[in-house]
Amino acid sequence: MLIFIFLGFLVGFLVGLTGVGGGALMTPSLIFLGVEPLTAVGTDLVYATITRVFGVLFHNKKRNIRFDLALRLFAGSLPAILLGSVLLRIIDKSTLNNYLTLLLGTILVLSSFLSLIKGEIHVPLRPRREYLYLLGFIVGLTVQFTSVGAGVIVSFALMNLAKISPKEVVGVTIFYGLALSSFSALNYAFLGSVNYHLALVLIAGTLPGVYLGTHINARTDRDKLKRVINVIILAIGLLILVQRIV
Repeated sequence: MLIFIFLGFLVGFLVGLTGVGGGALMTPSLIFLGVEPLTAVGTDLVYATITRVFGVLFHNKKRNIRFDLALRLFAGSLPAILLGSVLLRIIDKSTLNNYLTLLLGTILVLSSFLSLIKGEIHVPLRPRREYLYLLGFIVGLTVQFTSVGAGVIVSFALMNLAKISPKEVVGVTIFYGLALSSFSALNYAFLGSVNYHLALVLIAGTLPGVYLGTHINARTDRDKLKRVINVIILAIGLLILVQRIV
C-alpha cells in the first residue's frame, strides 16, 4: 500500500503546487498500477469527492464561488448522470473495461490540449446561460466513464465564454466538480466498483501532499509547472491510446 500512499502524496503535491493534474493523473496511474479500469474510475470519484470538500470550504470563505453558474452546470449534468447510470448497468463489464481505457486516453489528450491553449484562443460565441446546461451535460457524461475532464473542460469554457474572474472560474469549477463527482460516485458504489480502503489510503497521502505543495507554490513559477504537468498528461494519454490501438 506504500505505493498508493506515495501516489496520493504526489498527486496532492502537484494539485497544491499548480491547481491542476489531480483527476487526469490519478485514474490512469491506478490503471497502470493494476487496478481494474472500472474500479479505478469509481475509486477516483470517491477520492475526488472527499478532497474537493476542502477546496469548496476554502473558496467559499474567499467568496470565489458563483453558485448560480455552478448550479446551472450541475442541472445540465443530472440527465447525463442518469444516462450514465443506465449505461453502466446494461453494458457488459468486460466491454466497459476494454473501452474505458480508450475513452480515458482520448479525454486526457483533449483536456491537456485545452489546458495548454487555455487563455490563448477565444471561441467566437456570445455567452448565453443555455450553454451552461449543454456544457454540464457533455462534461457530466464524460466524467461518468472516465472521472477526468470536469476541471479542465469547464474552466476552459468559462475562461473563454463567461465574463467572470479567474478566481471565480476556479471556485465554480471546484464546487461543480464536488457535486458532479459525489453523484457520479454513487453509480459506481451501487455497482460495487469502488475500493473504499484504497480511496482512504490515497487521501492519507494526498493531505500532506497538498499542504506541502501549497506552501511551496509561492516560490515557484506555477504557469510553467502547469505546462509541464499538462505535457505529461498529454504524453500519458497518447501512450494509453497507442497501447490500446496496438
